[in-house]
Amino acid sequence: MRFHEIGESDEHRALRAAVGAITDGFGATYFAEHSRDRQPTTELWQALGRHGYIGVNLPEEYGGGGGGLVELAIVCEEVAAHGCPLLLLLVSGAIAGEVLTRFGTAGQKGAWLPRLAAGTGKIVFAITEPDAGSNTHRLATTATRDGERWLLRGTKHYISGVNEADAILVVARTGTDPGSGRGRLALFLVDTDDPRLTATPLPVEGAAPEQQFTLFFDDVAVSADRLIGTEGDGLRQVFHGLNPERVTGAALGVGIARQALARATEYARTREVWDRPIGTHQAIAHPLAQAAIEVELAALMTYRAAWLHDAGEPAGEAANMAKYAAAEAAIHAVDAAIQTHGGNGMSRDFGLVPLWGMARTLRIAPVSREMILNHVAQHTLGLPRSY
Repeated sequence: MRFHEIGESDEHRALRAAVGAITDGFGATYFAEHSRDRQPTTELWQALGRHGYIGVNLPEEYGGGGGGLVELAIVCEEVAAHGCPLLLLLVSGAIAGEVLTRFGTAGQKGAWLPRLAAGTGKIVFAITEPDAGSNTHRLATTATRDGERWLLRGTKHYISGVNEADAILVVARTGTDPGSGRGRLALFLVDTDDPRLTATPLPVEGAAPEQQFTLFFDDVAVSADRLIGTEGDGLRQVFHGLNPERVTGAALGVGIARQALARATEYARTREVWDRPIGTHQAIAHPLAQAAIEVELAALMTYRAAWLHDAGEPAGEAANMAKYAAAEAAIHAVDAAIQTHGGNGMSRDFGLVPLWGMARTLRIAPVSREMILNHVAQHTLGLPRSY
């Protein structure tokens, strides 16, 4: 199907309905309660896994659904639209799943993909460092050969969900390219229970079920069969996972916006002040209408980016644009929903503030809006590089 053939297949509509029904079974307060308590949404994750939706994009021979990024984006959007945005779908499903499928050996895929597909295992992703930020070329975590194994040393920062995962996909520097002077990068799978790996919880204010961690690698030894793909080709391999992360992040934002708008419009229809519903007033109706337009536009770009990735076409520009548009739409929708509720918007009983925390996070991660604007200025508009 070419992207200009707008419309979803019966299979995609059925996928949306099934994922929504499973998520609805956990109730409207499930995500808010787990966010406040910073507890993993394990029950929902496993329920989705049992029905085949966690691994919908993974190959059938490894227990997956045989779909692509379009299908995974639908899953991400629908769980969020039904009130439970699952951040680790971006990490375990999009990054780890896509990278392992493309670059993993038969042994690596056989060991890990069935567990990811079934929802019984998770792999999180470690690239961010305290002194590198968005500049991947400045990564300081090193991987040094030691006979038949590698020794990893360094620090990673803001790593999501380590307490829920079996392994971490780590980006490390293995040397320096003599031509460019940039670091040679590689990807490694590291067990989360390795005794020389220290994971320290990183306090953050935004409530979410997924905890953040700082990781300290103290000569963590990994065997040669834990190297993913080709040593020195890590940057290219990473971007095969980062574009899907941006697309699924966009889908999450679209879903969050849909959930916020659904709550806000219901409240605006039923809440009466001065003998009429508050939705009668344009001061209430127009921000919600504007948010509805923004989320539809973001959804179109999200699925264009997902389709490009699945078709093997260059998807970086569209993935970045989708992530930008969806994060902005989510923030505006949740803010309008909170404002529509007035004081109730800050009440725990209405559960809107946890949605705002996740929406605000998506404006920063997995790539900031400023770096997306840099990318578009350079690659779309042809302006000189600004960094």
